Amino acid sequence: MKRRWNLLLWIGFGTVLLGLMSYIPLFALFPITRDVPWVNYLLFLAGGLTLVAGLRRAFREPERYLGKISGSILSVLSLLLVGFFCFGMLYASKQIPAAHGSPPVGQPAPSFVLANTDGKEVALADLLKSNRGALLIFYRGYW
Repeated sequence: MKRRWNLLLWIGFGTVLLGLMSYIPLFALFPITRDVPWVNYLLFLAGGLTLVAGLRRAFREPERYLGKISGSILSVLSLLLVGFFCFGMLYASKQIPAAHGSPPVGQPAPSFVLANTDGKEVALADLLKSNRGALLIFYRGYW
């Protein structure tokens, strides 16, 4: 009897790859999936469960299905990829240094001159002459 390909292993590995590769181009665009990448975690869980099912099939029925060696390699590789993603999201992204030079909430901003959307230079003092206040938004410098 000819042994068949164990597609569960490849589907599981593909799902893990999809979870890894889809974060930046797709899920990082939306705050609901950027701040806590729950969709990626669900994809990793689905891929992991599919890999486990494929490994069980490969080791319980080796006369019918291929995949003892390739399934083990794909599972370890998937585990490393998920670990890399979790390390980046849960630890490395939190290691960005704090902005010690930024003014605290409620403190008047120092005077500055910046270019507006038309490329003209605008000073904060000029904005405050004609308006009661100005809204300043500070970005931490990464996304």
